[in-house]
Amino acid sequence: MTRTQHHPALRPRRRLVPGISLRHQLALCALLAPYLIGSVVLIILPLLLTAPLALTSYDGLSPPRWVGLGNLRALPGNPLFTTALRNSLLFTALLVPLRVTAALALALLLRRARRGVALYRTAIYVPTIIPGVAYALIWLWVLNPIYGPLNALLAAIGLPAPAWLTDPATALPALVLAGLFQLGESFVVLLAGLDAIPAEYDQAAEIDGAGRWQRLTAITLPLLAPWLLLTTMRELIASAQSNFTPAMLMTGGGPYYATLFLPQLIYEVSFDRLRFGQGAAMTLVGLLGLAATLALLYGLVGGWGYDDEV
Repeated sequence: MTRTQHHPALRPRRRLVPGISLRHQLALCALLAPYLIGSVVLIILPLLLTAPLALTSYDGLSPPRWVGLGNLRALPGNPLFTTALRNSLLFTALLVPLRVTAALALALLLRRARRGVALYRTAIYVPTIIPGVAYALIWLWVLNPIYGPLNALLAAIGLPAPAWLTDPATALPALVLAGLFQLGESFVVLLAGLDAIPAEYDQAAEIDGAGRWQRLTAITLPLLAPWLLLTTMRELIASAQSNFTPAMLMTGGGPYYATLFLPQLIYEVSFDRLRFGQGAAMTLVGLLGLAATLALLYGLVGGWGYDDEV
């Protein structure tokens, strides 16, 4: 062994991940640190406090009183909880497929760089960054049955103009319609996934005589499957909580509890009625149900689609 090989400066640096320099990895860790700290403080710690709180009766004034599984056993007999859970599941079942499908269609449409495509991509992303309160107030005006532009447009083309937010049959679909346009993050993720697919695959299939639909179904969608799974999981998580602001401001949970969702019920039980134990039990059931749904989805599709999962 030569003398230079023993010199510390000439020894290869250890890498946490093969193929990436240690300096680059440290920079990535520094960029991720605020998000990791925020996740611990805002998500993990409250979750750890929610589990024991769900086993108590606590009003924020007197000391917690242990009730065991009493709060959880009382939930099936609570009509408001069953209504809120049913509405939340229906809202998710309608919104998630629509968002993922629309984001995929727009990503495929705006995949290629051409004149004006940057403007269109920006327009798709803008509704996502509008604050939730402002976005809800905008749609409260759009869906107004008297002077709202949506009903004016429907009346102009001869279609019936429903009372969107005051009719139990249309209130929940109206909130789904409002949430449909906030798909910018899923659009960006799928656009990045499409950019990661080598163009040579599509070109080779086109030379072999494959049509546009055949290339989409046999090449693009299978290679995009991990990104679609990631997008679907993200939309499931987002839809479980994004209905709070529009329901609170646009309908208040009505009419006749048609838009009463689980986050709003948890808020009312915990902070209006000061029944923190019951609210924690509802939160725990919702979190466990969401985690089970994500695990089931991951198992049904067989993972991320790669043999060498990281």
